[in-house]
Amino acid sequence: MRVTWDQVFAWRLRRQFVRPRAAADVVAVAERLGGIQAQVTSAAETAAALRLPSAEPGGVAAALESGALIKTWAVRGTLHAITPGFARAVLPLLASARIWEKPSWQKNFGASPAQVAALADAVGTVLDDAVLTRAELVTALLADSRFHALGEQLGSGWGAVLKPLAWQGVLCHGPARGANITFTSPARAARAAREWGPLLAPDAAAARVITTYLGAYGPATQEAFNAWLMRGAFGKTAVRQWFADLGDALTEVDIEGRRAWLRTVDAEDLATTTPESSVHLLGPFDQYILGPGTNDTALLPAEHRAKVSRTAGWISPLVLTDGRITGTWETGDDTLTVTMFSGELPATRLLREEITAVARATAQPGPVGLELRTA
Repeated sequence: MRVTWDQVFAWRLRRQFVRPRAAADVVAVAERLGGIQAQVTSAAETAAALRLPSAEPGGVAAALESGALIKTWAVRGTLHAITPGFARAVLPLLASARIWEKPSWQKNFGASPAQVAALADAVGTVLDDAVLTRAELVTALLADSRFHALGEQLGSGWGAVLKPLAWQGVLCHGPARGANITFTSPARAARAAREWGPLLAPDAAAARVITTYLGAYGPATQEAFNAWLMRGAFGKTAVRQWFADLGDALTEVDIEGRRAWLRTVDAEDLATTTPESSVHLLGPFDQYILGPGTNDTALLPAEHRAKVSRTAGWISPLVLTDGRITGTWETGDDTLTVTMFSGELPATRLLREEITAVARATAQPGPVGLELRTA
């Protein structure tokens, strides 16, 4: 099956609820995208609201409060708002990498595999039916002499020692308590939605996670999936076998010379997709770029990558032209400034329509001016 990049980008825009926006809700957006990155709360709210025709920020917080979504460390070890059903697949798949057993991880974070196993048991007991701040959780754990040497790591805001516990399904974020984050069990966080249950076995989990990924970011290579999942932590042989196990459920696609994979149920839809001219604005840390990765040169030219993937892991807000990343934007002093990578500027009319959507999605008061620049 041969398709063009124009078709692929037009298809992804539709699958990711960018064009057109979804006649759905925040939970449906998170389910389709395999989670919404929530390292920065406002970015998660913007990502969701921009994919809905009339939503304002606050939808992600409401879904977390109801238990329809849970917030936990997921793909790439970053915080995501995900559905409990998808969590039951992606978390055990991440755990199967066992990165905490690697010497480099133990050297960096000072916890042995035995200590991680003991922590998982202890945290599972402490958070069985409780919501604790980080300080309260650390205090409870340090009452056990086995964990005295881990006090600094347990109290770290980076949560490196807690991530393996999240992947094993014993810990996730709870509702904020003032300025303090809290932790609880996924079963408790999702109780109102009644969607929590046993974690899937890794092979079954891989099938669910791969098909979810390809349903939003396909056609994609196995390497792109591995990078999205855990920054390439899984061996190529294992990933290749997961894809092979899906058999006829996947179709091989040639995108102008790149070999990639697509869900077979989507093949006809992609093949009949007709590209259309479009301009869209997406917020920081958006899944549109995080799914394929910032090193995908078909989506983001290599010479402009540093303008999107910034220092300290910051991912800039995006300007999309026909589905390709062609610039960035920022707001300040009631003006939205668009900086294009080249001298070709998008139609002002189309940009103003997107500015209206951004103002709504970020609860920007009053009219927003527009300034166009080239890098």
